[in-house]
Amino acid sequence: MSKRKLNRRQRWRIAKIQEEREARARKRDASFEHAEEEGDLGPEQTGLIIANYGSQVLVEGEAGSTLRQRCHVRANIDTLVTGDQVAWRPATGESTGGLGVVGARLPRHSELQRPDRYGDMKTVAANIDRILIVIAPYPEPFANAIDRYLVAAETTGIQPLLLLNKIDLIDDSNRDSLEQLLAPYPGLGYEVLKLSTKTGEGLDGLLATLAQGTSVFVGQSGVGKSSLINGLLPGTDARTGALSEATGKGTHTTTAAELFHLPSGGDLIDSPGIREFGIWHMSEQELLEGFVEFRPFIGHCRFRDCNHQGEPGCAIKNALKRGDISQRRMDSYQHLRNSLENE
Repeated sequence: MSKRKLNRRQRWRIAKIQEEREARARKRDASFEHAEEEGDLGPEQTGLIIANYGSQVLVEGEAGSTLRQRCHVRANIDTLVTGDQVAWRPATGESTGGLGVVGARLPRHSELQRPDRYGDMKTVAANIDRILIVIAPYPEPFANAIDRYLVAAETTGIQPLLLLNKIDLIDDSNRDSLEQLLAPYPGLGYEVLKLSTKTGEGLDGLLATLAQGTSVFVGQSGVGKSSLINGLLPGTDARTGALSEATGKGTHTTTAAELFHLPSGGDLIDSPGIREFGIWHMSEQELLEGFVEFRPFIGHCRFRDCNHQGEPGCAIKNALKRGDISQRRMDSYQHLRNSLENE
């Protein structure tokens, strides 16, 4: 996917909008200074972004605090996303309209990104410890799609694992194919969880995993992410979408990223439904390194510009022949490599 090209009028309009935003930001900052002088802001403390509403964010106070406030964001701060840790001051008076002020963003240890409509990478959530790649018997999962998610997760440095949802739909017609599909992943270091929200099977194991840090669910629509979240967080209503009978694919339902505290421990960021991570922005080297079992052999080919497509002395192909790399994963790599060239 190439970046969208803008014409002269579009560039002028974007610049105009940016100027207007900067003017509004300067005006807000002036009102913050006035609020400080009036004593309408409390002492600075650390907080957590629970949700982002564009020009404002919802901030939760320090751990153990019940304080939550909508806040303005100072103009000199880079974009804030759900999961960000910030330094902020809660409102104690009315000069800010009852809104607190975020003064700084603390360093992130991870970011989840997606391309925007112009082809630029946009961070949609931060400080995530785990990406759960959700699949289900229907719509039918494929190795290429799973590997695409895994490679994308590897490039973020966030731990991925697989969650087979809706196992109550497994029967003699799909049991063998699902087992064969998932069989290679534990040997590559990827944990595979199995769950039925209908029967409750596998729920305890999932809750134990989620209790450790902050997690996010990803996966194509129709695999039950929203139903799963509703089951984990009764009353949140993540708005489930029915599986389309015409296409066998689901309809996207969640609209904005939000962080929830799970009753059993841990946090969950419910982000907008996505069919695929965009890997178009990756280099071929990053794609290669995204296949974890390829890494010991990278850089050992006879030729520096080896394409791993049959060249003599190819370390990747030799590993394939020895069985250190499976043919299926090699096929996935070639498929994703071709998709990079075509996007």
